[in-house]
Amino acid sequence: MPVNNEDIAVIFDEMDESRFRSAFRQMKFMVVCLVVLIYAASTGGVMAQTQENIALPKILPGDEQALSQLLKQRRSVREFQDVSLSLEEIGQLLWAAQGITHPLGYRTAPSAGALYPLELYVVVGQVEGMDRGVYHYLAKEQRLVKTLDGDKRKRLARAAYWQSWISNASAVVVFAAVYKRTTRKYGSRGKRFVHIEVGHAAQNLFLQAVSLGLASVVVGAFGDDDVKDLLQLPDDVEPMIMMPVGKKAGR
Repeated sequence: MPVNNEDIAVIFDEMDESRFRSAFRQMKFMVVCLVVLIYAASTGGVMAQTQENIALPKILPGDEQALSQLLKQRRSVREFQDVSLSLEEIGQLLWAAQGITHPLGYRTAPSAGALYPLELYVVVGQVEGMDRGVYHYLAKEQRLVKTLDGDKRKRLARAAYWQSWISNASAVVVFAAVYKRTTRKYGSRGKRFVHIEVGHAAQNLFLQAVSLGLASVVVGAFGDDDVKDLLQLPDDVEPMIMMPVGKKAGR
């Protein structure tokens, strides 16, 4: 049945002011929701991700390159090309070091008691689709979350007793650990287990880098407090090693 203007006036006359305001707010909310849905549909149904929270690409399928060949080719490299890495390469490297490989949360590297004390941070200098800054790797979500803005590679090199070549890498993966995750079960012996785990994870990243045609090296000489302060790590997170990554110079 058609409604004329007089009918509408009667309806609103019968509503008190508070009910009118409530109805008006609800109507505005519905309009905003509609606009958001229209925008999402126009962009393929996926909202653009911010630089603070980056979903990493799906893990690449394994190639047929034999493990024995990767072991044979692995070398410590300290000279890198001035080129960018891809987001896919970064995602693959991080997954190799600490990725989830089982519904129960087991990872690519063994961990005493499956307690997983390691935390990985990426100091980004040249990576396609990523702003320069420091990112925290969330293994369970295969995602990076930005923790700091700006290129920190030169300052990281200074913290590593002026090993200036570190600043030439496209990115630097910093392996850190929360000791108490392991020591509260294993006591002081747990620290040794954490150090062993870092070695496992680092070798995984090393071999994955070789398989991707990339180069890296393990850096253990740096000022712990300097690195911790630079990356603004939480109080219970301690830096263990760093692995600069890039494409080998002179290839």
